[in-house]
Amino acid sequence: MADFPRVFKVRQHFQAVECEDVAGAVESQLAKLNLSEKVKPGDTVAISAGSRGIANIHTAIRAIVQHIQKLGGEPFVVPAMGSHGGGTAEGQRAIVEGYGMTEEFLGCPIKATMETHVVCQAEEGFPVHFDKHAWEADHVVVCNRIKPHTNFAGDIESGLMKMMLIGLGKHNGAKIYHRAINDFSFGQIVRSVAKEVLNQCGVIAGVALVENQFDHTALVEALAPEDFESREKELLILAKSYMPSIPFDEVQFLAIDEMGKDISGSGMDTNVIGRKYNDHKATGDETPKVKYICIRGLTPVTHGNATGWGMAEFCRSRVVREVDQKITRINCITGGHITAAMTPLDYETDREIFDVITQSVGLTDPEDIRFVWIRNTLDVAEFVCSESYLEQVHQREDLEQISEVYDLPFDDDGNLPDFVQDALNA
Repeated sequence: MADFPRVFKVRQHFQAVECEDVAGAVESQLAKLNLSEKVKPGDTVAISAGSRGIANIHTAIRAIVQHIQKLGGEPFVVPAMGSHGGGTAEGQRAIVEGYGMTEEFLGCPIKATMETHVVCQAEEGFPVHFDKHAWEADHVVVCNRIKPHTNFAGDIESGLMKMMLIGLGKHNGAKIYHRAINDFSFGQIVRSVAKEVLNQCGVIAGVALVENQFDHTALVEALAPEDFESREKELLILAKSYMPSIPFDEVQFLAIDEMGKDISGSGMDTNVIGRKYNDHKATGDETPKVKYICIRGLTPVTHGNATGWGMAEFCRSRVVREVDQKITRINCITGGHITAAMTPLDYETDREIFDVITQSVGLTDPEDIRFVWIRNTLDVAEFVCSESYLEQVHQREDLEQISEVYDLPFDDDGNLPDFVQDALNA
């Protein structure tokens, strides 16, 4: 198969920290906040549940529920996810349940609505929205993962602060906040809205989760509201140090088996693919510098939401058939990233895409193309790459060759296995 690169399997070695007992960590952390001083028997407590595929999120939310119940409170869960789920209460409830957070598992009600209460006018002159059910509760507990945002850079990115505006602001809030971010900045709007929410919406605690390089829970920390901003800055630095990465500076062709909202807000994490500031190339000192990306499928949990696929140049035609254009466009327009909804060039088979790539990478011979194949941007501990990286892998202590070099495993139809794991385990 001289027309295509030969490949081999690679394992990255990470120094990973892991939380072995997420439920126990949530309980012990919340206990330090002495919430019994605020939550009285019979008080209602709204707990936020987002749309990301966060490791152990169902376990963490249930542990929050159980802690509130021990205090005599009456907890319930609210989907906190802007415009996701097609911007409908039913769609957002389905996302929460899809992560295992059913009422039966949680032991409390799920209250889903797109209605919001206008809390006040922010200093910048726009209304501050807050989930109607959360507003009517006596107290609110916010839970989210702390990690780098896929579009915005700063000392506060994705976490508890963002959850209080984009998540609990629902579609109404997300629309106006993203518009305001265009006129001001992400950092300013996050702080402006969070200040009003913390002052007026009954937030009594936050549970912050940080993940390691294997997409497992590394740390659980409960925060008092007055500590949200200062501690989130510190946890973001930690989260960035734990981020997985594609360990090469340059990639001519990156194949990604699946993308979706459960993987990243942008479907595929721009911090991993090197496209945080420009949809189609790395800028500044971003790495890897990826020339072409191909999306091979969507995750089932994303329910057809292909937000972010506009950052890929190519996709399998089956992806086009899986996409729910309506919910994808709603999400991208609401988020102010319209180009993320644009359709890549699609082909029925992987072989056809490779044929186009070989014509489009300049003077590089087909067998020398720098090719990387991953499952998704959360799962890069093991992957497949082309023979052109062989010497580099051997020179690095953090990378290990775990297979012989072999031909790309195309089937009779011209397709690779659906998932790189199938090739890794072959």
